[in-house]
Amino acid sequence: MTRRTLAVLAALGAALALTTGAGARSSAGSLTGAGSSFVAPLVSAWIPKVDAAFGVKVTYGPIGSGGGINAITNRTVDFGASDAPLTPDQFAACKGCAQIPWALSATSLAYRGDGIPDHVRLDGNAVAGIFMGRIKKWNDPALKKLNKGKSLPDLDITVIHRSDNSGTTYNLTEYLNSVSRQWKSGIGKGVAVSWPTGVGARGSSGVAATLSQTNGGITYVDVAYALKSHFKVAAVKNRAGVFQLPGLRAIAAAGATILRVAPNNSGISIVNPSKRQSLAYPICTFTYVIVPTSSPKAKELKQFIRWAVTKGQASGPKLLFSPLPKLVLKASIKTLNSVHS
Repeated sequence: MTRRTLAVLAALGAALALTTGAGARSSAGSLTGAGSSFVAPLVSAWIPKVDAAFGVKVTYGPIGSGGGINAITNRTVDFGASDAPLTPDQFAACKGCAQIPWALSATSLAYRGDGIPDHVRLDGNAVAGIFMGRIKKWNDPALKKLNKGKSLPDLDITVIHRSDNSGTTYNLTEYLNSVSRQWKSGIGKGVAVSWPTGVGARGSSGVAATLSQTNGGITYVDVAYALKSHFKVAAVKNRAGVFQLPGLRAIAAAGATILRVAPNNSGISIVNPSKRQSLAYPICTFTYVIVPTSSPKAKELKQFIRWAVTKGQASGPKLLFSPLPKLVLKASIKTLNSVHS
């Protein structure tokens, strides 16, 4: 695990250095995109390879899934990226957009603090209790019960959440909706929710930076950012009753639970999947690239995205993105074929 973590950190650092801001629509032979900060490390790893393969220069701004959806809806970028699928209203507003799954990874529950052990075990009720502000101490009886044999400190818990419209927030709150009736009835799911406790920060980098300065803090962030920042991550109980860490095998196991893909690729949730898949980590998500089906950049978009969902998947494991399941890949290619100039 140590060698793999070091390899992930080195690759992630190089990838993040390549991420650039998104601005106005790009010129011929180039693409501008914006959105999910979750997928930014992977997109950044793709950028030089797509340039080398096709001469297509891609810039990407990790402004959050909500920002990416707004940007592509307003056609200020050539593509958007979101960890949350488009709602029917968003599809209507985007006027002829397609969403294409292009990446698969996990949302980790990352934490740090004096005396908190590695791989703290959490179940759905504990995660909901923490993010609702009802579990306030790391040595709360509910946490001690889940972590028998581990010493938990008498340390305040500080929840750190996203303050922007975030697909990672959608992923976490979709999970919480599935495991906690109180969460579902009181808070619900979305790219933004009314948090009952905690402090907010913008983007994956923002919550990571805040956590790095918070003794006793916990946040939700894609696992690559957690490892890059040397945070500890929780082992989360899945439906089979197994506490799983967000590693590649556990992410792939969650992806393998997909049995069908709905029209518009809108029904492929893999949070808290079937107990038949005991290896699955329960807070995983697909990330989507969102493009107009009619675009003057159709050639460049199709070159980029087709490469990303095929050869580009090989860049994922170093950043803890699992290759797309075959069923999802087939749906992605089918949708991409509808894009035209």
